[in-house]
Amino acid sequence: MNTAARVYISIGTNIERERHITAALDALALQFGDLDISTVYESEAVGFDGEHFLNLVVAIQTTQSVAALSRIFKQIEADNGRRRDQPKFSARTLDLDILTYGDRTGNVEGVQLPRGEILKNAFVLQPLAEIAPEALHPLVGKRYSELWQAYDRDQKLWPVPFNWQGRKISPRPVSR
Repeated sequence: MNTAARVYISIGTNIERERHITAALDALALQFGDLDISTVYESEAVGFDGEHFLNLVVAIQTTQSVAALSRIFKQIEADNGRRRDQPKFSARTLDLDILTYGDRTGNVEGVQLPRGEILKNAFVLQPLAEIAPEALHPLVGKRYSELWQAYDRDQKLWPVPFNWQGRKISPRPVSR
């Protein structure tokens, strides 16, 4: 029997952004139940000239395999008009990426874990550090909060207000 793993998922879009973030959150909540949701951040496109992206990180608990999650996420992307025939660095309706799956590392069922963007992109690391500040990166062994504090690349992002299912989810309420 599979034990539940905590999985962190990166969500990004720069086409009809609010609609696609809402659709992704709805689909994930329907499939997995409770979501731990970071602040929604706006950031400049990285790797190409394009409209700004909205990005966030969501955590779920699941017993689904990495391969099953990958299929589910590809279907959610397809349901939202994601085209796979576009260049890697281009505008997109929706991008869902598995960042980590428990403490698994390496090529797991066709998915490289943890995802390299965690250490490269502010729009992944900052929201991940926000919802999992004490969690350890499975390869470098440092807390995400430490990695975010040490981040020194010139990528700009800023929190944006966002409501989902009738409640304010961004900026994320400060917990006490």
